[in-house]
Order: sequence, then structure tokens, then C-alpha cells
Amino acid sequence: MRELLRLLRLVRPFAGQVAAATALGVATVACGIGLMGTAAFLIAAAALQPSIAELQVAIVGVRFFGIGRGIFRYLERLASHRLTLHLLGRLRVWFYEALEPLAPARTLSMRSADLLTRAVADVESLQELYIRVLAPPLVAVAVGAGTGFFIGAFHLSLAVVFLCLFTVAGIGIPAGIHVLGTRIGNRLTRTRADLAATIVDGIQGMADLLACGQGASQRHRVEELSLRLVRDRERASRVEALGTAAMTFATHASVWIVLVIAIPMVRAGFFDGVGLAVLCLVAMAAFEAVQPLPAAARHLSEQLAAGRRVFAILDARPAVEDPARPATVSGDISPPAVKVRGLEFTYPGSEEPALAGLELELPAGCRLAIVGPSGAGKSTLAHLLLRFWDPTAGEILLADRPLSDYRLDDLRRIVGVLSQHIDLFTGTVRDNLLLASPAADAAALEEAAGRAELLSTIHALPEGWDTWIGERGLELSGGQRQRLAIARVLLRDPALLVLDEPTTGLDPVTETRLMRTLRQLMEGRTTILITHRLVAMEAMDQILVLDRGRVVERGNHGQLLKLDGLYRQLYEAQQLTLS
Repeated sequence: MRELLRLLRLVRPFAGQVAAATALGVATVACGIGLMGTAAFLIAAAALQPSIAELQVAIVGVRFFGIGRGIFRYLERLASHRLTLHLLGRLRVWFYEALEPLAPARTLSMRSADLLTRAVADVESLQELYIRVLAPPLVAVAVGAGTGFFIGAFHLSLAVVFLCLFTVAGIGIPAGIHVLGTRIGNRLTRTRADLAATIVDGIQGMADLLACGQGASQRHRVEELSLRLVRDRERASRVEALGTAAMTFATHASVWIVLVIAIPMVRAGFFDGVGLAVLCLVAMAAFEAVQPLPAAARHLSEQLAAGRRVFAILDARPAVEDPARPATVSGDISPPAVKVRGLEFTYPGSEEPALAGLELELPAGCRLAIVGPSGAGKSTLAHLLLRFWDPTAGEILLADRPLSDYRLDDLRRIVGVLSQHIDLFTGTVRDNLLLASPAADAAALEEAAGRAELLSTIHALPEGWDTWIGERGLELSGGQRQRLAIARVLLRDPALLVLDEPTTGLDPVTETRLMRTLRQLMEGRTTILITHRLVAMEAMDQILVLDRGRVVERGNHGQLLKLDGLYRQLYEAQQLTLS
């Protein structure tokens, strides 16, 4: 019930459109009832061979209701589908707005395929909330009340009987279908999510699956889930068909009951035989309003299951939040000083701290390299600087203010990150650069690409700036992707630069050239270089050596080489590898 109330609240901003679409739905069914009633009167009265003048109103009524039904049905479809599309747009934006603050701290434990299913299939399932779940009961209530009032004009007891039968059919049958369909709806939603996750995993890992000889097993898994989904849909269809059959039986049974009760009233003179024909056909036509209710009950089960999956994302609390009174950040940001005091951090679910007791003071404009073996906690520091997480203990000061004093958007405008994982999007070179600064003009793009030593590459591409770079930028080489990322950072012009393993996966020649470009990027910025590759360390003002989350050495390149410590071991091992 709680999920249903939350789903209904989604429609509240569209209350006017809901009222208009419902009114059109009621008018459509009312025209159908009017058509059946006037047709019954016309046929029954014509059998008595009255004057044609007495039938003129009924003849006009048949034409009016016949034409009106088609017009109102078209307008109702137009209004309801327009409402559905608006609701779908709101749901997608609402889901994304809730998901964005969760990244990356809360989304690391979520499978990408499962997130995709929630964002697409589950959200699209909820778009039918109005058409399949909300509209049918509203129309049924309005039509039932109006028809009951009309039948009451013949005899009050007939109206009571009709309303009782209408209510039992409109509530009892859908309730039973909902009970039968709840388990099927939950299973259908789970199977759909599992199938989507399996397909996405298979596509993403296809090369590894083939290399390991597991392509056939993956295919069998997809086939198994596909067959399970087909079976679940067949069960859902059978439940829906059962509801339709039950409603058809209830419609005809109700007409028979009304007929049996009304015949003695005709004999008693309460109304004539023409009225009996009108009464029976009006009662039968009114049941059109409750025909969709069993399907609505079945779809409600599926949508409640989808709603629970969507709400699980929407209800998740972000790991970090904006402060109530954020610090003001001016448009012209100068290089900030960075201070780290007693910093400790442990990832959720882990017992070993990733960082422990880290102390650091980095003056404005200084260049710091943080080095160490894999798993030493280097990248964790970059994540904390961006406030992807908050420290378990201690604090980080930026320009003498704790990071938690800044709005997240302001903080990430101050801090620019060049990561080992370059996120390029399917689009053109220009599109990917404009992500950093949508308002940048052609001159700014040229300058950033030139400083990143990417301009000649762009001009050599088949369509220059408008060259399609493929999914994840796979049409570019590793070095070109890194330079495109550097140009994107240059467009943002951050005051604090964090370089997180920027040369990972590059050959030594490309790495050397890229480091030369990065040295230019560091000019005039406070810089933190996080790397396990000890290249161009002599250009760094300070070097911090981490091991198991703790600082074991600090100094510059020359000082650390003189020590017979971890830094010297890492440097000599790297030189041996290169030689």
C-alpha cells in the first residue's frame, strides 16, 4: 500500500491532465451506454409501429452517440498518452536526479546491468500507471454512479441491485486477480532484470567468455532466462484472460439478474416493455467501464514490483551531501593550499583501513607526487579530495576550509581530475570536449587542444572536430584518449589538479611525451600526481611514499633515492624493467 501511495503521488503534478483524460474516458463510455440505450428504445418502439415523428429523437440520439463515441475515444487516447509521456519524462528525470548523488560511493555495489534495467524497463513499466491502473477505476466509479442514477428512474430497487452487482464485479474480480497476479508480477520483474543483467554481462565480457570457452554456457544461460520470461508472461496472460472471462460472465449474469427482477415490475405496470429493453442494454453497456479492471489489477502487481526496485534507488542515502551553509566560491579561483590532518578512511564492508593517520601540507602552487605499490591507498586520497566519500576520521582542508564546507558542484569545479579510466562518450571529438565547458567557443577548443598537443591529430581525422570517436572513444588510441581528457581538463581550468595514474597502459615513448604535456598542465596549479610509475619525479616538489595506507617516506626525488627505502626499491625495479 505504501508503494501504491507513492506511485499515486507521482501523478499529483498532472492532476489537471488526469481529470481531463478521465472526463474524456467517462464521456466515451457514456456515449457507448447512450448508443445502446437509444438503439434499444428505437428498435423496441419501432416494433409497435408508432408515428415516425415519435422516433426522431431516438434516431438523432443514435447518430449523436455513435459519432460522439468515436470522437471522445480519440480525444481520450490523445490526452491519456500525452499524460503518459509527460509522466515517463518526469520519472526518468526523477530517477536520474536521485541516482546522481549516489555515485560512486553507493553505486559501486550495484551491477550496471541491474541499474540499466531499473532506469529503463522498470521506469517504463511505471509509465502505464495512469492508463492501466489509475484511469479504469476512476472511469468505473463515475460510470457506475451515473448508470445507477439512470436505472433508479425506473425503480429504486433496480438501481440498488445494479450497483451491488456492478460493485462486486468491479472490486471482487480485480481483487482476486491481484492476489493471483502478485507472485507472478514479482517473478516477472525479477526474471526480466536477471535476463537484462545476463545479456549486458555477456556483451561486456564477450571476448573473455570466448577466450575461456564459456560462450556456449553463457548462451544457455540467456536461453534459460528467456524461456523463463516467456513462461512468466504466459502465466501473466492466463491470469489476465481469467479476469476477462470472469468479467464477461459477471456482465451477462448481471443482465440476467436485472432482467429477472424487472419482468415482474413490467407486469405490475411500473414501466413498459420498451423500458425493459432499454434497461437491460444500458446495464450491459455500463459494464464496459469495469472490463479493464482485472487487467489493471494484474498490471498493478507488476508495477508495484517495479516501483519497489525504483524506490530502492530513490530511498538510498548519498554518502556525502551538500552543507546547509556552503562556502562562497568566487569565479576567479587561485591555486589553493591543501592540508590533510590525521586522515583515516575505511571502505564500507572492509576491516582494513585504506588510509591511516595521513598528514600532509601542500602549499599553493606546489607539485606533490604520491607513489607506492598497488593497494597502498593512493587513489583513495583522490576520491576523498573529490568528496566521493567522507573520511572516517581526520579532515582535508582546501584553502583553509574543510571540504565539507563546499558545495559538491563548487568543489568539483575547483578540483580537476585526470584519471586512469578515461570516460569518453559515443559522439564527436567536439561533443566530448564540450562536456567540460558547454559554452566554450571554437577558439577555446582550439587553444585547449593545442596545449594538449591534440590539435594536429584532430585536423588529421576524417571529419576533424566532428569525427565520431566510437563507444568509449575506441576509435582513438590510448594516448589520443588521454590527450582528449587533458584538453577537457584544460577547458575547465581547475585550480587544483589531481592526476590519478594518468599514464597507465601507455608505452614508454608515449608515456614520456604525455608527461611532458602534463608538466605544462601543472603550471600555475596546485598538483597532486598519484602514480606507481616513477617517471619525471625530479619535476615534483614533494614525493609522498605510501604503503598499506600509511606514509613511510617523504621528500624530493634526490632525497628519497639516497635513502635505502621503498621508493628506491620501486625506482630501481622500474629501471630494471625498462632496461
